[in-house]
Parts: sequence; structure tokens; C-alpha cells
Amino acid sequence: MVVDMDMQYDDDRMSVSDEEDNKKIFVQMCDDEGNKIDSPLEVPIDITSAQLQMLCNSLLKNEDEQLYSFYVNEKEITSDLETMITKEGITTEGEIKIICQPQANFKVRAVTRCTSSIEGHTEAVLTVQFSPDARFLATGSGDTNVRLWDLNTETPRFTCKAHTKEILAISWSPDGRKLASGCKKGEVCLWNPRDGKQMGKTMKGHRQWITLLCWEPLHLNGECRRLASSSKDSTIRIWDTKLCNIILTISGHLQGIRCMRWSGEGLIYSASSDRTVKVWRPDDGILCRTLTGHGHWVNCLALSTDYVMRTGSYEPSEAANISFKEYDAESAELRKSKALERYEQVKKNMGCAELMVSGSDDFTLTLWTPSTDKKKITQMTGHQMVVNDVRFSPDGRFIASASFDKSVKLWEGKTGKFITTFRGHVNEVYQIAWSGDSRLLVSGSSDSTLKVWDVNKRKLMVDLPGHADEVYAVDWSTDGQRVASGGKDRVLKLWRK
Repeated sequence: MVVDMDMQYDDDRMSVSDEEDNKKIFVQMCDDEGNKIDSPLEVPIDITSAQLQMLCNSLLKNEDEQLYSFYVNEKEITSDLETMITKEGITTEGEIKIICQPQANFKVRAVTRCTSSIEGHTEAVLTVQFSPDARFLATGSGDTNVRLWDLNTETPRFTCKAHTKEILAISWSPDGRKLASGCKKGEVCLWNPRDGKQMGKTMKGHRQWITLLCWEPLHLNGECRRLASSSKDSTIRIWDTKLCNIILTISGHLQGIRCMRWSGEGLIYSASSDRTVKVWRPDDGILCRTLTGHGHWVNCLALSTDYVMRTGSYEPSEAANISFKEYDAESAELRKSKALERYEQVKKNMGCAELMVSGSDDFTLTLWTPSTDKKKITQMTGHQMVVNDVRFSPDGRFIASASFDKSVKLWEGKTGKFITTFRGHVNEVYQIAWSGDSRLLVSGSSDSTLKVWDVNKRKLMVDLPGHADEVYAVDWSTDGQRVASGGKDRVLKLWRK
């Protein structure tokens, strides 16, 4: 098939020269699975990424224009194909295979400056998290308080007091109407973000400290009623957040649980110091399977659907058009159906079942399909020290891992294949967070800095010094507007573009 591109488009459309001496080559357009979109096409060698954008949308007959990135030999075409061919030394004798990867329909700009340094906590800030709709920000501290912050004025709003020990975990319900907090005493509290008051009674039952809190995904329960807590006491407890009592206690690990996820497929995954990851049914606590293979503590878990489950029915790409009055008035059933639609779309775009990656003290990561198989997909090696945090990108295409070896590594989401190492920190990297468009990554380190990495260009984009001590926690708001960070200096910092 020959594509007739010898026509002149206006300036904001594709412009292809009709000169007779313009060299043409054959290309094979493929989707991100490697499947052919159409038969080979003859195109000008200097075809630009904008022209490829139009060509791809035309071939796929997209009613609404979709954004794509284009790759040849795993290198992105950022300007035109000829530049890429020359730079990489690619032969033009046969067909050139171009991979078309769909992108988020909104673009997040890198944060570049600190807009607020807000004091308030009297001990280290241990955890930071934006609400699903990016309207609220919560922090937990060693001073036993949870704080809610006003993002319009970037000032303290509410101080939530009920805990008597350090706050080790916080988690927003996916509808954004409740905030859960867990402390070193093993107690769980619920808070109303609109007035800062405690909802119901303090939930007690764990014998040791809380390690993580997870809500049942919105597309499984529109009321966001069930909450799971994991603990150093090696158990998981599932709570009814309306009655504030225990529904179920799940036990089976031989040592403390270090991390947990509530799957979009209706299962709970728990990672433990006993070197295993276990798969549970939350309705009856039955153990489905045990995943083995790590040689040391399993520190962290991430799901390919984490981001879409975190945001629930809220669509970040439409943030500018959302009426929060209408959003707040939505029924539980409507929120559930919208969340389910978004969840299914992400799985469809990925072209596979929900994936999970685990990171361990054995310096490795392991990729799994835990809902169906106890065999690992692959083991990912390369870190030289403990893997402390791991995150799938919002679109599921990438995995980022942070380690005490001072590096952040990037991997392919579906295969676990190594892509690149981001180096720049001079001390342990504690936590990482993705921008909502999957193009940028921010990391916080014990070297007191944050760094923003460009995933497509595979390099450091912005260095963000400012903290006076170690940075323990970092989060990127779902609308892409802000990054929040906290650490040993007891200060909350907000960063913007």
C-alpha cells in the first residue's frame, strides 16, 4: 500500500513536501503488542512525529483523536524519522517497524519550584497522600497527628487528633470522602476531610503496628465500606467502616506483613517478612495460593491497575471540565459504574490481566499474574541493594523501582524487561511517584532532594533541593498540578511547575 502524502496541509496540520527528489521508505506500523496495524506504507523519510500521529489515527479510524508515541528499536521518534534513522544507524533497505504506543490525553508539566514550605508537624512527616480528586492533601507524622491541608491557600486546614503513637499509614477511600489512618499502636481511625473530625470510633484489634491500609476498589463497591489493614502482627483485618467493627481477620503468614494490595479482581495480596506473597479471598479469608521465589523480606507490591483504582470514578484528563458540585452529588451506583468502565478500559489498553510486581530485600523484583498463576512471569535483577519502593505507571506500560543503591530503575510493564537506570541521587531512594500521564517520575531520597525524571528521554529533568534532611514521602497529585513531599525536617513542601 502506498500512502499519497504529496499534498500541502495548513500550518497546524501535517505538511509534507511534494518535491520529486524527496526520498521515501517503507514502514510497518504496529501496535504496542507488535501486531500489524495495516500493510506496509511508503512514506517520506523525513515524516515527523506529528504526521505519524495523524497517520496512525487515520489507520485506526479513531473517532476522537488519540495521542501516540512512536518507537523504532525501542527509541522514541521525537522529531522526524530521518533524524532517528541517522542517529541510530538504522538501515532503510527493508521495512522499518514503528511501534505506536497510546498516551494519556493530557500532559503533565514537570514541577520546577517549591511554592510552599509549611510547618505544623512537630516530628518527621512519614506519609503524604493527595485525595483521588486532587482537592485534598493529607499527611501523617511521628507527632501522632494526621493533618489535612488547604491546597488553594497552601496552608494547614485541620489537625486530626486521636492516635497516641506515630502515624505509619494513611489511605484515601477511592470516592475521596473518607481518610483512614493507622498508627504504631495498631489502631485505625477514619476522618472526614471536609471538617477534619473523626468518623465513628477508633478501630482496635491489631497487636502490633499497622504497615498498610487498602480500601476495596470503587468498581467493586460503590459505597467504599470495606477497609483492609495489614500489620506487623502478621494478620490482615477487614473492617466495616460504617459500623467501625471487624468483619474478618486473615492469618497465615509466619512473620509480619510489610505490604498489601486489594486487587481489582476481588482478591487481596499480602507481602511478608516470611519471604512470601499470599493471595486471599476477602469475603471468607480463604488462602488461594502462595507465591514464592524471593530470598529475603518482600517489602513492596504494586498492581498495574493501582492508579485507576486510586482515582475511582474521577478522570484526571477531564479535571478542567469537572463540576465538583455534580461530582459530589453522584450516587454510589453511578460512581461504581464509572469506576468499572475506567478499570476495564485500562485492562483493555494493556491487553492482559492485572499484573503485580514485588520488590524485596534480596535486591530483586518479581513480576506475577497473581489472580490466576503462582508461577512468576520473570525475575528482574540489577539493583545492588534493598528494593524499597516499586510503582507501575498509570497506563501500566512501565515499572519504576527505588532502591537503597541510590538509583531508580525503569522496566517494561508487561515483560519486566530492563529499560534504563536513573542515577543522580547520592543516598538511598525512599519513595517514588508517577505523574498522571506516565511521562514523568519523581523520587525522594535521604540525600534531602527530590528529582524529576523524563521517562521518554531517559534522563534527569529537574533537581529539587530544599529539604533540610531526609525525604521520606512523596506524592504527585492526580491532576498533575502539584508534588508534595515530607521528611525528617518536619516540613511539608509543595512543588509546582
